Amino acid sequence: MKSKTIFLLIFILLSSCSKNINPDNELLEKDLNLQVLETYNEALDSLKSGDVLFAAKKFNEVEIMFPQSSWAPKSALMAAYSYYSQDYYLDAIIELERFIKIYSLDKNLDYAYYLLAISYYEQIVDEKKDLESIIKSKEYFTYLLENFPTSDYAIDATFKIDLVNDVLASKEIYLGRYYLDKKKWIPAINRFKNIIEEYETTIYVEEALHRLVEIHYLLGLNDEALKYANLLGYNYQSSKWYEKTYRVFNKMYENNSIDNNKNKKMLKKIKSFFNSDE
Repeated sequence: MKSKTIFLLIFILLSSCSKNINPDNELLEKDLNLQVLETYNEALDSLKSGDVLFAAKKFNEVEIMFPQSSWAPKSALMAAYSYYSQDYYLDAIIELERFIKIYSLDKNLDYAYYLLAISYYEQIVDEKKDLESIIKSKEYFTYLLENFPTSDYAIDATFKIDLVNDVLASKEIYLGRYYLDKKKWIPAINRFKNIIEEYETTIYVEEALHRLVEIHYLLGLNDEALKYANLLGYNYQSSKWYEKTYRVFNKMYENNSIDNNKNKKMLKKIKSFFNSDE
Protein backbone atom coordinates (compact mmCIF):
# COMPACT_ATOMS: atom_id res chain seq x y z
CA MET A 1 0.00 0.00 0.00
CA LYS A 2 2.80 2.42 0.92
CA SER A 3 4.80 1.88 -2.26
CA LYS A 4 1.72 2.25 -4.42
CA THR A 5 0.79 5.47 -2.69
CA ILE A 6 4.19 7.07 -2.96
CA PHE A 7 4.54 6.34 -6.68
CA LEU A 8 1.06 7.69 -7.30
CA LEU A 9 1.81 10.85 -5.36
CA ILE A 10 5.23 11.29 -6.96
CA PHE A 11 3.62 11.01 -10.37
CA ILE A 12 1.10 13.72 -9.44
CA LEU A 13 3.77 15.99 -8.08
CA LEU A 14 6.26 15.56 -10.89
CA SER A 15 3.85 15.50 -13.81
CA SER A 16 3.73 19.28 -13.93
CA CYS A 17 7.34 20.03 -13.06
CA SER A 18 8.35 20.99 -16.56
CA LYS A 19 5.43 23.41 -16.85
CA ASN A 20 6.65 25.52 -13.94
CA ILE A 21 9.80 26.71 -15.68
CA ASN A 22 8.68 29.30 -18.25
CA PRO A 23 11.39 30.73 -20.56
CA ASP A 24 9.53 34.04 -20.63
CA ASN A 25 9.71 34.58 -16.88
CA GLU A 26 12.04 37.14 -15.42
CA LEU A 27 15.60 36.02 -14.76
CA LEU A 28 15.15 36.09 -11.00
CA GLU A 29 12.12 33.84 -11.13
CA LYS A 30 13.93 31.49 -13.53
CA ASP A 31 16.80 31.19 -11.09
CA LEU A 32 14.41 30.60 -8.21
CA ASN A 33 12.58 27.90 -10.13
CA LEU A 34 15.87 26.17 -10.87
CA GLN A 35 16.85 26.31 -7.20
CA VAL A 36 13.46 24.98 -6.20
CA LEU A 37 13.66 22.16 -8.71
CA GLU A 38 17.16 21.24 -7.57
CA THR A 39 16.17 21.21 -3.91
CA TYR A 40 12.99 19.30 -4.64
CA ASN A 41 14.86 16.62 -6.57
CA GLU A 42 17.41 16.39 -3.77
CA ALA A 43 14.57 15.79 -1.31
CA LEU A 44 13.03 13.21 -3.62
CA ASP A 45 16.31 11.33 -3.95
CA SER A 46 16.72 11.31 -0.18
CA LEU A 47 13.20 9.96 0.25
CA LYS A 48 13.86 7.14 -2.23
CA SER A 49 17.10 6.23 -0.47
CA GLY A 50 15.35 6.07 2.91
CA ASP A 51 16.78 9.21 4.48
CA VAL A 52 13.34 10.51 5.32
CA LEU A 53 14.35 13.11 7.91
CA PHE A 54 16.67 14.85 5.47
CA ALA A 55 14.04 14.52 2.76
CA ALA A 56 11.40 16.19 4.93
CA LYS A 57 13.84 18.99 5.76
CA LYS A 58 14.51 19.61 2.05
CA PHE A 59 10.84 19.53 1.14
CA ASN A 60 10.22 22.14 3.83
CA GLU A 61 13.02 24.24 2.35
CA VAL A 62 11.27 24.20 -1.02
CA GLU A 63 8.09 25.45 0.60
CA ILE A 64 9.97 28.30 2.29
CA MET A 65 11.90 29.24 -0.85
CA PHE A 66 8.85 29.73 -3.03
CA PRO A 67 5.74 29.87 -0.77
CA GLN A 68 3.50 31.51 -3.38
CA SER A 69 4.10 28.84 -6.02
CA SER A 70 2.47 25.46 -6.68
CA TRP A 71 5.65 23.90 -5.35
CA ALA A 72 4.78 24.92 -1.79
CA PRO A 73 1.74 22.69 -1.16
CA LYS A 74 3.35 19.81 -3.08
CA SER A 75 6.47 19.99 -0.95
CA ALA A 76 4.51 20.33 2.29
CA LEU A 77 2.58 17.20 1.44
CA MET A 78 5.73 15.34 0.50
CA ALA A 79 7.35 16.34 3.79
CA ALA A 80 4.39 14.77 5.60
CA TYR A 81 4.66 11.63 3.52
CA SER A 82 8.38 11.40 4.22
CA TYR A 83 7.69 11.22 7.95
CA TYR A 84 4.82 8.78 7.48
CA SER A 85 6.84 6.42 5.29
CA GLN A 86 9.13 5.57 8.20
CA ASP A 87 6.44 5.64 10.90
CA TYR A 88 7.20 9.10 12.30
CA TYR A 89 3.47 9.46 12.79
CA LEU A 90 3.46 12.43 15.14
CA ASP A 91 5.61 14.48 12.76
CA ALA A 92 3.47 13.43 9.82
CA ILE A 93 0.29 14.44 11.67
CA ILE A 94 1.73 17.86 12.53
CA GLU A 95 2.71 18.46 8.90
CA LEU A 96 -0.67 17.30 7.60
CA GLU A 97 -2.65 19.43 10.03
CA ARG A 98 -0.58 22.42 8.96
CA PHE A 99 -1.11 21.56 5.31
CA ILE A 100 -4.89 21.34 5.74
CA LYS A 101 -4.95 24.69 7.52
CA ILE A 102 -2.77 26.56 5.02
CA TYR A 103 -3.73 24.84 1.76
CA SER A 104 -7.42 24.23 2.33
CA LEU A 105 -8.20 24.63 -1.37
CA ASP A 106 -5.41 22.46 -2.72
CA LYS A 107 -6.32 19.81 -5.28
CA ASN A 108 -4.64 17.11 -3.19
CA LEU A 109 -6.60 17.89 -0.03
CA ASP A 110 -8.34 14.51 -0.17
CA TYR A 111 -4.97 12.78 -0.04
CA ALA A 112 -3.96 14.91 2.95
CA TYR A 113 -7.04 13.77 4.89
CA TYR A 114 -6.47 10.18 3.84
CA LEU A 115 -2.84 10.24 4.97
CA LEU A 116 -3.87 11.92 8.23
CA ALA A 117 -6.43 9.18 8.88
CA ILE A 118 -3.91 6.46 8.04
CA SER A 119 -1.32 8.04 10.34
CA TYR A 120 -3.73 7.58 13.24
CA TYR A 121 -5.01 4.22 12.02
CA GLU A 122 -1.58 2.62 11.92
CA GLN A 123 -0.98 3.56 15.56
CA ILE A 124 -3.86 1.38 16.74
CA VAL A 125 -2.38 -1.45 18.78
CA ASP A 126 -4.72 -2.20 21.67
CA GLU A 127 -8.43 -1.35 21.57
CA LYS A 128 -8.39 -1.11 25.37
CA LYS A 129 -5.84 1.73 25.37
CA ASP A 130 -5.49 3.45 21.97
CA LEU A 131 -8.82 5.24 22.03
CA GLU A 132 -7.53 8.51 20.59
CA SER A 133 -5.97 6.82 17.56
CA ILE A 134 -9.15 4.82 16.98
CA ILE A 135 -11.47 7.81 17.21
CA LYS A 136 -9.27 10.18 15.20
CA SER A 137 -8.75 7.70 12.38
CA LYS A 138 -12.49 7.12 12.06
CA GLU A 139 -13.16 10.86 12.21
CA TYR A 140 -10.84 11.63 9.30
CA PHE A 141 -11.86 8.63 7.21
CA THR A 142 -15.48 9.69 7.65
CA TYR A 143 -14.66 13.28 6.73
CA LEU A 144 -12.93 12.07 3.57
CA LEU A 145 -15.95 10.01 2.52
CA GLU A 146 -18.41 12.80 3.26
CA ASN A 147 -16.47 15.53 1.49
CA PHE A 148 -14.62 13.61 -1.23
CA PRO A 149 -16.90 10.67 -2.09
CA THR A 150 -15.34 10.20 -5.54
CA SER A 151 -11.77 10.32 -4.27
CA ASP A 152 -9.33 7.59 -5.26
CA TYR A 153 -8.99 6.88 -1.54
CA ALA A 154 -12.71 6.52 -0.78
CA ILE A 155 -12.86 2.75 -1.21
CA ASP A 156 -9.97 2.11 1.14
CA ALA A 157 -11.39 4.63 3.61
CA THR A 158 -14.68 2.70 3.66
CA PHE A 159 -12.83 -0.54 4.29
CA LYS A 160 -10.77 1.02 7.07
CA ILE A 161 -13.88 2.42 8.78
CA ASP A 162 -15.32 -1.10 8.90
CA LEU A 163 -12.13 -2.31 10.57
CA VAL A 164 -12.16 0.60 13.02
CA ASN A 165 -15.79 -0.17 13.90
CA ASP A 166 -14.76 -3.74 14.66
CA VAL A 167 -12.13 -2.42 17.04
CA LEU A 168 -14.59 -0.05 18.73
CA ALA A 169 -17.20 -2.79 19.03
CA SER A 170 -14.63 -5.15 20.54
CA LYS A 171 -13.93 -2.51 23.17
CA GLU A 172 -17.64 -2.30 23.99
CA ILE A 173 -17.82 -6.09 24.23
CA TYR A 174 -14.82 -6.13 26.55
CA LEU A 175 -16.42 -3.55 28.87
CA GLY A 176 -19.82 -5.19 28.66
CA ARG A 177 -18.38 -8.54 29.73
CA TYR A 178 -16.56 -6.85 32.59
CA TYR A 179 -19.76 -5.27 33.91
CA LEU A 180 -21.62 -8.53 33.40
CA ASP A 181 -19.05 -10.42 35.49
CA LYS A 182 -19.40 -7.78 38.20
CA LYS A 183 -23.21 -8.07 38.00
CA LYS A 184 -23.47 -4.40 37.12
CA TRP A 185 -26.49 -4.90 34.92
CA ILE A 186 -27.25 -1.37 33.75
CA PRO A 187 -23.73 -0.50 32.54
CA ALA A 188 -23.54 -3.92 30.87
CA ILE A 189 -26.86 -3.39 29.10
CA ASN A 190 -25.75 0.04 27.90
CA ARG A 191 -22.53 -1.34 26.41
CA PHE A 192 -24.25 -4.19 24.60
CA LYS A 193 -27.03 -1.93 23.33
CA ASN A 194 -24.41 0.47 22.02
CA ILE A 195 -22.98 -2.32 19.87
CA ILE A 196 -26.28 -3.15 18.16
CA GLU A 197 -27.11 0.53 17.68
CA GLU A 198 -23.73 1.93 16.62
CA TYR A 199 -21.82 -1.06 15.21
CA GLU A 200 -24.57 -3.18 13.70
CA THR A 201 -22.36 -4.40 10.84
CA THR A 202 -19.66 -5.87 13.08
CA ILE A 203 -19.13 -9.46 14.15
CA TYR A 204 -19.93 -8.58 17.76
CA VAL A 205 -23.64 -7.94 17.26
CA GLU A 206 -24.57 -11.60 17.75
CA GLU A 207 -22.89 -11.81 21.14
CA ALA A 208 -24.32 -8.44 22.19
CA LEU A 209 -27.85 -9.64 21.40
CA HIS A 210 -27.30 -12.85 23.34
CA ARG A 211 -25.96 -10.95 26.35
CA LEU A 212 -28.99 -8.66 26.29
CA VAL A 213 -31.28 -11.70 26.26
CA GLU A 214 -29.30 -13.24 29.11
CA ILE A 215 -29.33 -10.14 31.32
CA HIS A 216 -32.97 -9.25 30.79
CA TYR A 217 -34.05 -12.81 31.48
CA LEU A 218 -32.01 -12.87 34.68
CA LEU A 219 -33.76 -9.67 35.74
CA GLY A 220 -37.17 -11.17 34.98
CA LEU A 221 -37.80 -8.83 32.05
CA ASN A 222 -39.11 -11.53 29.76
CA ASP A 223 -40.60 -9.23 27.13
CA GLU A 224 -37.30 -7.43 26.67
CA ALA A 225 -35.45 -10.75 26.57
CA LEU A 226 -37.79 -12.05 23.90
CA LYS A 227 -37.39 -8.87 21.88
CA TYR A 228 -33.64 -9.32 21.61
CA ALA A 229 -33.99 -13.05 21.10
CA ASN A 230 -36.26 -12.27 18.17
CA LEU A 231 -33.59 -10.10 16.59
CA LEU A 232 -30.95 -12.76 17.15
CA GLY A 233 -33.09 -15.60 15.84
CA TYR A 234 -34.26 -13.68 12.79
CA ASN A 235 -30.81 -12.51 11.70
CA TYR A 236 -28.41 -15.13 13.07
CA GLN A 237 -30.35 -18.36 13.45
CA SER A 238 -27.37 -20.52 12.51
CA SER A 239 -24.91 -18.83 14.89
CA LYS A 240 -23.52 -20.24 18.14
CA TRP A 241 -25.03 -17.29 20.00
CA TYR A 242 -28.50 -18.29 18.85
CA GLU A 243 -27.89 -21.74 20.34
CA LYS A 244 -26.60 -20.21 23.57
CA THR A 245 -29.68 -18.03 23.83
CA TYR A 246 -31.95 -21.01 23.31
CA ARG A 247 -30.14 -22.80 26.13
CA VAL A 248 -30.60 -19.77 28.40
CA PHE A 249 -34.35 -20.14 28.13
CA ASN A 250 -34.21 -23.87 28.72
CA LYS A 251 -31.91 -23.44 31.74
CA MET A 252 -34.18 -20.84 33.26
CA TYR A 253 -37.13 -23.09 32.63
CA GLU A 254 -35.46 -26.00 34.45
CA ASN A 255 -34.09 -24.00 37.38
CA ASN A 256 -37.22 -22.01 38.10
CA SER A 257 -39.85 -24.69 37.63
CA ILE A 258 -42.83 -23.97 39.91
CA ASP A 259 -45.85 -24.74 37.86
CA ASN A 260 -44.95 -27.46 35.37
CA ASN A 261 -47.91 -26.90 33.07
CA LYS A 262 -47.39 -23.18 33.05
CA ASN A 263 -43.70 -23.60 32.23
CA LYS A 264 -44.45 -26.05 29.44
CA LYS A 265 -46.68 -23.47 27.83
CA MET A 266 -43.92 -20.87 28.18
CA LEU A 267 -41.31 -23.20 26.68
CA LYS A 268 -43.65 -24.01 23.80
CA LYS A 269 -44.13 -20.31 23.22
CA ILE A 270 -40.37 -19.72 23.24
CA LYS A 271 -39.71 -22.55 20.80
CA SER A 272 -42.36 -21.28 18.41
CA PHE A 273 -40.91 -17.81 18.80
CA PHE A 274 -37.44 -19.01 17.74
CA ASN A 275 -38.84 -20.88 14.77
CA SER A 276 -40.98 -17.96 13.64
CA ASP A 277 -40.12 -16.23 10.37
CA GLU A 278 -41.84 -13.05 11.45
